Amino acid sequence: MSDFLYAIESGDYARELSWQSTLLVLCSALVIGFIVSLVYLLTHKKEGYSQAFCVALVLLAPIVAMVIYVIGNNIATAFSLAGAFALVRFRSAPGDPKDIAFVFLSVTMGLTCGLGYWIWAALACAVICAAILILHFTNFAGKKGDFYDLKITVPETLNYVGAFDETLKKYTKSYRMKRVKSVDFGALFEITFAVNLKDDSQMREFLDEIRARNGNLKIVLAESESGVKSFHFQ
Repeated sequence: MSDFLYAIESGDYARELSWQSTLLVLCSALVIGFIVSLVYLLTHKKEGYSQAFCVALVLLAPIVAMVIYVIGNNIATAFSLAGAFALVRFRSAPGDPKDIAFVFLSVTMGLTCGLGYWIWAALACAVICAAILILHFTNFAGKKGDFYDLKITVPETLNYVGAFDETLKKYTKSYRMKRVKSVDFGALFEITFAVNLKDDSQMREFLDEIRARNGNLKIVLAESESGVKSFHFQ
């Protein structure tokens, strides 16, 4: 291990390139990248996923592996280039923290395969993917209930303090006011509540009662975490 670290620092790390070893690097990284992408698909069925991102997870590992493998005589440069590739995703489309974790996982697997540690890459991939699946299916740190962000627009003439408490108590298990801000140059106020609905089937009745109290102005009800499910009334 000390010899390997010394080789990195001195820039003397080198390897003999051959088509057999090149194929081994590419195939091992491609298989592991495919496994990472499959785990991502499995854990994102509910909230949805981008096909382009899933394909990127498959291709990212062999691309990074080849960077490390080809520039093997200068590991510092190889790691810098691999890091630059990884940053492309974050600069172009910052996403969910779980998406970022999957990108790091694919990059790490590519780095490991590029260095020639295929067995260790497979072992690490198996352990990490198993941990991801366990966390997903046990709903680790998940909230119980249907949590939403409720944004209510009210006129400046309406005293919004306590104006919606009766309706909120009727249709929610719990609620709290998160913020109030003025819009349209102070002509309107936008009030945001964090609510835990009792029953999603009563969502329409809930919003209708809110509309009756806010003068039929704009209402937005969106899932508090992903915002995938949203309802707009104006």
